Amino acid sequence: MFAVIKAGGKQYRVAADATLQVAKLAGEPGEIVTFSDVLMLGGEQPKLGAPLVDGASVAAEIVEHGRGRKIIIFKKRRRQNSRRKNGHRQDFTVVRITEILTDGAKPSKPARKARKAASPKAAEKTPRTRKKKEEAAADAAE
Repeated sequence: MFAVIKAGGKQYRVAADATLQVAKLAGEPGEIVTFSDVLMLGGEQPKLGAPLVDGASVAAEIVEHGRGRKIIIFKKRRRQNSRRKNGHRQDFTVVRITEILTDGAKPSKPARKARKAASPKAAEKTPRTRKKKEEAAADAAE
């Protein structure tokens, strides 16, 4: 089964367990988001919306946030000594489609807990950091 959803002004064809890069969404990695703008449900008996399919939604898990590659905007007016240069990087969110829901159902899979960033204590336990500390202590003792 697949669905066509609308997110961030664009339309995407999605299926379960597919990863997708959409415009930036609010939320932390591991959270579940729902896309309620479902334009079509496909499969053995396709359903077309007019414009949306009633009671259908798509549940997805946020995998990560990122930024796209840099785009250079360069404007030049010839023979006028006028030029402007700008850059832009678009924010995006990578999501993994968990399930396609029909008839107003709620997502069955709970949100996973996001990984915590390494704390300073955890950094001390890594071999590289421990070795640097030992070398610094040896240098200080001499």
